[in-house]
Amino acid sequence: MSSSETSLTTPLATPVTAPAPQAPVPKPPLTPPDPSRAAWWPTTDLDGFLVRAGEFLHSAPALNTVLLSVTETLRERGLQAYGEGAPLFGTYADADGTVRGAFLWTPPHRVSVSAVGPEAADSLALLLADFGPDLPGVAAERATAEAFARSWRQHTGASAALGMRQRLYRLDTLTPPEPAPPGRDRVATEADRDLLARWYEEFCEALGERPGMAPHAWADSRIVYGGATVWETPDGTPVAMAGATRRVAGQVRVAPVYTPADLRGRGYGGAATVAVTRAALDAGAVEVLLFTDLANPTSNRLYQRLGYRPVGDFAQWDFTRRDFTATATP
Repeated sequence: MSSSETSLTTPLATPVTAPAPQAPVPKPPLTPPDPSRAAWWPTTDLDGFLVRAGEFLHSAPALNTVLLSVTETLRERGLQAYGEGAPLFGTYADADGTVRGAFLWTPPHRVSVSAVGPEAADSLALLLADFGPDLPGVAAERATAEAFARSWRQHTGASAALGMRQRLYRLDTLTPPEPAPPGRDRVATEADRDLLARWYEEFCEALGERPGMAPHAWADSRIVYGGATVWETPDGTPVAMAGATRRVAGQVRVAPVYTPADLRGRGYGGAATVAVTRAALDAGAVEVLLFTDLANPTSNRLYQRLGYRPVGDFAQWDFTRRDFTATATP
């Protein structure tokens, strides 16, 4: 059985027939939880969420990189940057108000959750099930993702299958490859818009996932702040790209890195990664991160040779109660 076919092992007692599809849009008003115990505090207010969750998210910025980068994009490009559905946010807090966890959901994408224990994961699954059972999946630290997926299945009757297993890396000391491939790097410009959009779409197709943004919108979102680097051959032909998120909490995450299939194996992707990493450091990043697909040993070896070191393992689980297509991590 392949990793994309792996499923939770405890069988359902009886089959569940899915009702007709509905739009996965949160349903306000949001009722505050019982203040006498640890609970999730959901909200559709991005600014309020950042005030409440900010200290927690910044206390472990590498592990919370997705929540930090996605909320930064929502601040910069608006609440519909990832789709028409209204985003939902939340914090998990003790009775005294101490925040212990956070999540964000930008329909129609997977919910992203910080590392939390099984009890918090279960209560979040129950909370989101109340908003509607149309969640397509979860992305989180490995144990958190599995706990949430198990609870989601129990509370909704959905099936849950393990999708991509990922490893988060942090740069230690940048070590460029020797020799570097012939060519040079340059920051992508408006003239590269169609190329970036096409490569982003091909990147998502290679992963078997739907783009987190419309391809041209994604290209625009990177061009505006210099967040995409192109590697080109000496004659000026673009052969690879490496993207980088905006700097937030002192960190930048490299994503995506893409080389067209017929150009792989020549060092272009590694060269683009080195270039975008160096640019992030030169611009003041304290940490540079990236995710890899654990099913791709070639990329994992490459990034370690370039100086990236493992931080932790993450996982994506996909829920198939409704007709949803898994979507790429933004």
